[in-house]
Amino acid sequence: MVLSKRSSWFLILFGVWSWIIWPTFLKNIWADPRSFDDGAQPFFLVHLVLVVVSLVLGTAIAVLGIRSLRRP
Repeated sequence: MVLSKRSSWFLILFGVWSWIIWPTFLKNIWADPRSFDDGAQPFFLVHLVLVVVSLVLGTAIAVLGIRSLRRP
């Protein structure tokens, strides 16, 4: 499958967007009083999993875009 340059850049920008948005979201969840009450609460753990999965997928999508751009 061959992606256009426009699609490749979109994938890269999506990956960058993920790395800007999700760490900020995690910082905000960390500061929420519902996150910790005698240890990590399910509220925090669920959001932590969401952030980790989103960062992994965002990275994978950006790598696809980069590899597509580097292909002759």
